[in-house]
Amino acid sequence: MNASAVGENEGAGPFEVTHRLVLSIAIPMTLGFLTTPLIGLTDTAVAGRLGSANALAGMAVGAVLFDLLLGSFNFLRASTTGLVAQAFGRGDRREEQAVYWRSLIIALCCGLAITLLSPFLLSAGLFLMAPSPDVAAVTSTYFLIRALAAPMALGNYALLGFVLGRGQGMTGLMLQAIINGVNIVLSIVLGLWWGWGIAGIAWGAVVGETTGMLAGLVLVVSRFDRRQRPARAEIFERERLKALFSLNRDIMIRTFVLIGAFAIMTRIGSSMGPLVLAANAVLMNIFLVAGYYLDGLANAAEQLVGRAFGANFRPAFDRAVKLTLFWSFGLGIVTTLLFLVFGTDIIGLLTTTESVRAEAAKYLPWAALTAVTGALAFQMDGVFIGATWSGAMRNMMLAAFAGYLLALALFVPLLGNHGLWLALNLFLAFRGLFLALRLPALAARQFAGQSRV
Repeated sequence: MNASAVGENEGAGPFEVTHRLVLSIAIPMTLGFLTTPLIGLTDTAVAGRLGSANALAGMAVGAVLFDLLLGSFNFLRASTTGLVAQAFGRGDRREEQAVYWRSLIIALCCGLAITLLSPFLLSAGLFLMAPSPDVAAVTSTYFLIRALAAPMALGNYALLGFVLGRGQGMTGLMLQAIINGVNIVLSIVLGLWWGWGIAGIAWGAVVGETTGMLAGLVLVVSRFDRRQRPARAEIFERERLKALFSLNRDIMIRTFVLIGAFAIMTRIGSSMGPLVLAANAVLMNIFLVAGYYLDGLANAAEQLVGRAFGANFRPAFDRAVKLTLFWSFGLGIVTTLLFLVFGTDIIGLLTTTESVRAEAAKYLPWAALTAVTGALAFQMDGVFIGATWSGAMRNMMLAAFAGYLLALALFVPLLGNHGLWLALNLFLAFRGLFLALRLPALAARQFAGQSRV
């Protein structure tokens, strides 16, 4: 379906979910999301060529802190996708626009708060991570510059959520390519060619987010049907806002716990010394690449499940779950095999420090395995976001996190960094399994009286 040609009632009512429809959303978004870990790969490569393990470790800590902050606000993208997809399935174009404006206003306010509070947030982050003084100095430079991009970065969450909710995969790809392409080019130019180092990497991110948001506003708002423009009173309708904040709260808790799990991993790795911390920073890029492969399919699940909910059509819901599950595990297995074969070459591209290369190679199989252990987790996340089952998602994340903490307590003392990566893989597996166990009862309640396909 051509996104720009969506008609007044197109998308509403019963519809058929096919492999082609799933992939028409998943492939563009996978390509778009793959440009995001390319940022991590580029930034790591630039920092790795500055000739200092402290530079690489400091940037890794700063990136984790900033991702912890922005990741905590991922509810802006997720809730927008789910609600827009459901309005799309109902054929309610007016509510689609209203959801977008509500989310954008919240995003800009939250982003401005992050920028203003960045010195205090940095202090809290350094206390949490407890890096060495040299590493902390690099982290401070990186973080305070990156924080300037917070309003634009969160605004882009709302933009992306809207286009994903309408199944406009190619538009999403275009926005991601603009944001991440500008970021990658400027990280290299400013960080290496102009000699700005870590500061240049951070400024590349600021300019990339700003360019993407301006382009996205022009692209998305220009397509709005003025006949369906919501009034200000509709945008700020109390019950709608209350429902949005309730949904956002649950997804925020879930996302904060998820990003917190990665922060704990970095903190434990930091306690094992700069070499292990740097090696894990390199390997986390491999995990992120696998994650963004799977995220494209999760986005397809979000849109198709949300659309099925809006249309109140169970056959489309069941088919969306089955097909996205099939493709998630298929891609996960292929990705794991590719990283097992070519992973050492990728590590070599990311850092010129021989000691970091050797250390990262020890733990490469664990990083490669995350594509398989995370396949169900990513796909189920997409299903639950599209269905706006935020309370169940929150609760299952908390249960998985408890299992993760137990795994850390058991395996890190016994296996060191191997135990740390084992715990991460178990955490991913717990997330998927716990959500899958809740799915049948929730679906039966939502589609009471409708037969399954």
